[in-house]
Amino acid sequence: MRGYSQDTDKYLNRLRRIEGQVRGVQRMVSEDKYCIDVLTQISAIQSALDSVALGLLEDHLGHCVMAAGNDPEVQKEKIHEATAAIARLVKS
Repeated sequence: MRGYSQDTDKYLNRLRRIEGQVRGVQRMVSEDKYCIDVLTQISAIQSALDSVALGLLEDHLGHCVMAAGNDPEVQKEKIHEATAAIARLVKS
């Protein structure tokens, strides 16, 4: 069971909305819409994806890292894993 399992529907709904936003940007480009309007929509998509990523990270920390219990090696592994995920989010 994953940390986000209880919120799967919430995440799927949000990702479907993001998918619709991406299709909207594709349509805007094909219709030669104003650059700033396209960039504004891309910014909104990035923000929405960041929100999903942060929610998943929070669920991971609350479930997977906490599930490490009192085993120092497992704790270290889970913390390293979470830190690497944070680093990838920050770089993007």
